[in-house]
Amino acid sequence: MTRLRLLAALLPLFCGEAAAQPVDLKQISVVGTLEAPEIVTDPARLPKKFQESPDLAAQVKAGKLPPVEQRLPAEPLVLKPLRHTGKYGGTWRRAFLGPGDSENGNRIRSGDKPLFWDVTGTKLAPQVAKSWSIDADGKRTTLFLRKGMKWSDGSPFTADDFVFWFEEIYLNKELTTSPTPEMAAGGKQGRVVKIDETTVAFEFDAPHFLFPQLLAGDTAVGGGQSRQQSDGLTYGLYAPAHYLRQFLPKFSSVEDAAARAKAAGYANWVQWVRYKMDWRLNPELPTVAAWKMTQPINTQTWMLERNPYFYEVDTEGNQLPYIDRVQLTLAENPEVVNLRAIAGEYDMQERFIDIAKLPVFLENASRGNYTFHLDPGFNGSDSQLVFNMSYRGDPELAKWFANADFRRALSIAIDRDQLNEAFWLGLGTPGSGVPSEVVPESPGKEYIAKWSNFDPKKANAMLDAIGLTKKDRDGYRLRTDNGERLRIQIDVAQTLNPTWPQQVEMVIQQWRAVGIAADMKLLERSLFSIRRQNDQHQMVLFSNSGSESLFLFPVLALPVDASASLMGSAWAQWYVTEGKAGMKPEDPHMLRVFDLLRAAASKPEAERNATAQEIWRIVADQKWQIGLVGQAPGSQGNRIVSNKLENIPGRVCISQHCRPPWSGRPEQWFFK
Repeated sequence: MTRLRLLAALLPLFCGEAAAQPVDLKQISVVGTLEAPEIVTDPARLPKKFQESPDLAAQVKAGKLPPVEQRLPAEPLVLKPLRHTGKYGGTWRRAFLGPGDSENGNRIRSGDKPLFWDVTGTKLAPQVAKSWSIDADGKRTTLFLRKGMKWSDGSPFTADDFVFWFEEIYLNKELTTSPTPEMAAGGKQGRVVKIDETTVAFEFDAPHFLFPQLLAGDTAVGGGQSRQQSDGLTYGLYAPAHYLRQFLPKFSSVEDAAARAKAAGYANWVQWVRYKMDWRLNPELPTVAAWKMTQPINTQTWMLERNPYFYEVDTEGNQLPYIDRVQLTLAENPEVVNLRAIAGEYDMQERFIDIAKLPVFLENASRGNYTFHLDPGFNGSDSQLVFNMSYRGDPELAKWFANADFRRALSIAIDRDQLNEAFWLGLGTPGSGVPSEVVPESPGKEYIAKWSNFDPKKANAMLDAIGLTKKDRDGYRLRTDNGERLRIQIDVAQTLNPTWPQQVEMVIQQWRAVGIAADMKLLERSLFSIRRQNDQHQMVLFSNSGSESLFLFPVLALPVDASASLMGSAWAQWYVTEGKAGMKPEDPHMLRVFDLLRAAASKPEAERNATAQEIWRIVADQKWQIGLVGQAPGSQGNRIVSNKLENIPGRVCISQHCRPPWSGRPEQWFFK
């Protein structure tokens, strides 16, 4: 079915009309309008009095909390709700897949980011910081914090928390084993300087024009407390000094910290501190997010409850969030999530929702009392196959992975149109993984199609030409070292997309036509991550969602983060440590990309866009990853929303740096 025919068939269901009734495609769109609540800064529109939820008011009356006026900062972030002033109460029901699904909660709590984005995901907006500035030479970025802002336990949130993170966490080599390139410019690490209680500066010896954008991205310096987890990501830009000081040896002694860690059941003080910094596991950890964790991720129900000191209010002076709590219920797999969503068991769920089940969702929308939203993305691949370029577990496979024509041949042996129809209902754009042409960083249509048009005849010829000429009786190509069948394993995480296993199986069948044997291995996400971090995988299937903003989230396009790289942790470690560890790529094209990446932060926006275009041209040509289908709602762009919820945007930005569902501003959602 073509895309036009599919939309014509589905539009009546969106609009509540009989299926047989003709629909004018020019008049109706299945995709909503980008919209978000307004951030109000005009002094004349700011509230003068403040109110709070009945639960918090009762705690104030009982003497357990100070009055709301004393809990809010002197300059709260003021939101004009999208449609209506809300009312308090209720529990947002949602699904998660277990301890490996931490991103599910990270995105809900993105109100702890230093800066954020406007509705389009292209312009910076205030968040934790009320404002920011960057010097004309790009060497100094300043954040202006909110006077009187507090952590969730009532302690002051000040510039000291940024300095503490930098001096005691980031510069501590036992806690932060690798410095992040995001804190560097011109090859030198920057500095964090306290100006006063509410002003903190980030100073560099070279221009770092990208830094404000990094503060709003899903980055080491813009990730909030999600970057302070126990897997070694002890970044995050700030940390609760008043709470964490007690666990660090510097403020007692190494012997005391070690003894206390051992008594708590940890091998050493580093493990103990990482647990204490992990918002997913430690309910005592103070936060500035809208909801505070009260029941950890390693349980059947992951629970978050309202932060009584949250720094946002609506234009009527009501402290946000409106919703009391967020309840994430464990599901065995994405299929269970979809079945429960179809039955109306969730209030808002975009994660794991399968676009291939769109007709079923629409047929059951009335019965389940929900509305289905489609939010198309601009990223080039909701699904991409990625080679582990630093894989050394099998020298024969490593040799072929390093061969660009081998990678290109496998790419053009894939029928992307078949995949698009089967798994995206024709709504996606087949291509190389390069972002949409509407994105300033895109190199254009030619590179979207580069080495991506289905041509099995040419693929066969290319594989023959590089020396893979011998085949077994079943037509599979043989290894050149021992004459056995050449076979590739593709790892798939039990994660965002429930059809990923089926997509891989279809690719495997298509590769049979050119004599390439492959197997799929479905893994729980934590195990998938461990294999990836240790370079044990050969290939993986994953998304490159967010890479359309390449300098804000390059990790799904390039090997730049050893803990999260799809393309090779050893290459990423070499990049991050600037050659001090890891494996130097032998591929000169990757070295060129690394040079471009390092230089980009010092350039103004127009020059950065040109740099991104050059990088994408190289990526599309070299095929370190094989893009399949993108520019669709497939990656977290399928939203099931209960009709009981209000102030839900018609469409939201779904890029990685926009952090859906936070891009829909859930702190101002409410139950009717």
